[in-house]
Amino acid sequence: MREMFDAMLRALGYCLHPRVLLWSLAPLALAGGGLALLGWAFWEDAVAAVRTLLERWDVLNMLLDWLALHGAAQLRVVLAPLIVVMLTVPLAVVVTLLLVSAVVTPAVVRLVAARRFPTLERRQGAGFVQSLLWALACTLAALAALVCSLPLWLVPPLALLLPALVWGWLTCRVLAFDTLALHASAVERRLLLRRRRWPLLAMGIVCGLLGAVPSLLWAVGAAALIFAPILLVVSVWLYTVVFAFAACWFAHYLLAALERLRDTPVPPSETPAPALDAVHA
Repeated sequence: MREMFDAMLRALGYCLHPRVLLWSLAPLALAGGGLALLGWAFWEDAVAAVRTLLERWDVLNMLLDWLALHGAAQLRVVLAPLIVVMLTVPLAVVVTLLLVSAVVTPAVVRLVAARRFPTLERRQGAGFVQSLLWALACTLAALAALVCSLPLWLVPPLALLLPALVWGWLTCRVLAFDTLALHASAVERRLLLRRRRWPLLAMGIVCGLLGAVPSLLWAVGAAALIFAPILLVVSVWLYTVVFAFAACWFAHYLLAALERLRDTPVPPSETPAPALDAVHA
């Protein structure tokens, strides 16, 4: 726990570093700018298409008519834009995380290594293609988990908790891999990810809970949907801040763990078998 908190405090300081702030502008510009452009071009068409699709469901129309008689007449108006937002937000989170993983994390790792671990040898156990494939595989698994958990979102506490857990797991898997890609060998990476899996998961869940903060933008009610394209861009900015902090946190924690690993003899029982390399990668 002390190592986690030490890395967290250092990460908070690094988030204010001019270079980190500059690097975080790239994901914000790409994801936020792209989302703003798509919202300007397709928001009304997307809402109209969803509304047309919903009107074809007789059972849903009967339910909405019954709810309107009991004081929920506004639900018919906000349902279509709400569905568009619910479909767009997960994609915005994924795109932002992947951009931070590809742009911010390698730069942060180099900065932390240069300032705090200048003698740490680079063994480059994974290249860009391997990191990309790993991130895409984890992303598909996370999206599948989100889809399977959709019925549970009807329970109010789970609607905030489950996405945070899924995003936390995804953040842990993607950023931990990318943090170790440059300096750790393949064997060291697998060993650290196995030894530190629970602290890493805890760090990911904390970041996932922080990533739930942008969801509060939609808690102001139906009025938020009027400004949905703008709020989506603001959400991307908040996600970028959270993931940039996560990149700094994972870099400080895992590079320190890697340095300690190299200073400590590895028991033979903990050395991964070569035949299992592909499984544990």
